[in-house]
Amino acid sequence: MEKKEIYEGLIKITDYELVGELPDPFLFEDGSRVATAEDWERRRKEIYESAVRLQYGDVPPKPETVRVEPIYTPGFGGVNSFRIIAGTKERQLSFAMQLRLPKRSASGELPPVAVIGDMCFGYMFNKEYLSVFLDNGIALATFNRTELTHDLVDRDINNFKDFPKMQELLRAELEKTASRGRLGPIYDVYPDRDFGSIAAWAWGYSRCVDALEQIGLTDMDCIAFTGHSRGGKTAILAGVLDERAAIVNPNETCAGGCSCYRLNIKAICEDGVERVSERGGRLTSAFPLWMGSELADYAEREAELPFDSHYLKALVAPRVLFVSDAASDIWGNPVGTWQTSEAAKEVYKFLGCEENLLWYFRRGTHYHEIEDVEQLVNIIRHVKYGEPLNDKYFKKPFEDFEPAYTWSTPENK
Repeated sequence: MEKKEIYEGLIKITDYELVGELPDPFLFEDGSRVATAEDWERRRKEIYESAVRLQYGDVPPKPETVRVEPIYTPGFGGVNSFRIIAGTKERQLSFAMQLRLPKRSASGELPPVAVIGDMCFGYMFNKEYLSVFLDNGIALATFNRTELTHDLVDRDINNFKDFPKMQELLRAELEKTASRGRLGPIYDVYPDRDFGSIAAWAWGYSRCVDALEQIGLTDMDCIAFTGHSRGGKTAILAGVLDERAAIVNPNETCAGGCSCYRLNIKAICEDGVERVSERGGRLTSAFPLWMGSELADYAEREAELPFDSHYLKALVAPRVLFVSDAASDIWGNPVGTWQTSEAAKEVYKFLGCEENLLWYFRRGTHYHEIEDVEQLVNIIRHVKYGEPLNDKYFKKPFEDFEPAYTWSTPENK
């Protein structure tokens, strides 16, 4: 498959609305500024309160108990199935995890593992997509996010307009949500915590890591988290919450992940169609159960948010963060994603690990393409084996813009 190069001007920005400067991640709430690495650790705790707790809710805690039951184990070269049981001593939930293991290398070395959080997308059953990982000696652990909490919205009913029985089932389930709030077994385990579905699914990533530790078939020093769209939001949150992830790769997250609340754009895409980026207010109205309940209070007043997406990205530092996007995924706000990635890089620079924040754009629209996986594999093999990075990173498909911030990186003392 021919892959054309990205070049500046591939998409034309027709409207650029910046409603406020990106806030300074180095500025303490008392007005003082970060000066040392120790200061940054204190500042991280303040940032967490907004970038995580306000945005996603009071995330579920590390479970008191986790155990793994093997269900089907064909070994290396096959798809191994396990059931994870986790929760408190009084209440647990269970969900399935599939572990695809590549054929074992001649050296007998254990493969690094990329944890893919979402079996619900069709590409997870695409042989070519999967082979990019497996043929490079990388294992995949996957789970179904909807076993933790439901992912239904009213508009789903329209998908089955000619099937009244299915519509009736959906209406009944949506009525439960309207009357009882968030639904799913994780809310039965942690009934006193107010968190959204993204936080619930991120909890699932970490439980997969717990399971992999117990199973002992993969290299626990080179774990990568990845996911697409709502799964991309989940992947970066999971990467923030679980430092066992050496590489964090959110793919095309749209609002509520890696884009930018303060920046809205319109652009003419590669196909000549003009499209608009997703606003934060639309996210909380269309998918109210995904995010924390407090985020909706900032709809249409995003400039007042005490954070933006660069804060979330900065919380991954100093580990590797790879933000992958598509040039014509205007709903995902490619310019906003670039602005907040560059702003987050100031934190990486302060910590002396600027090379650990990478971003790239491919041609095309909203999907988790094979090319995206190839880029992640390139990074995994760079981290694991010291192989060189290719030349596809840091190429913008749009004209250059001034940074959306005026603050600068303090000198690390």
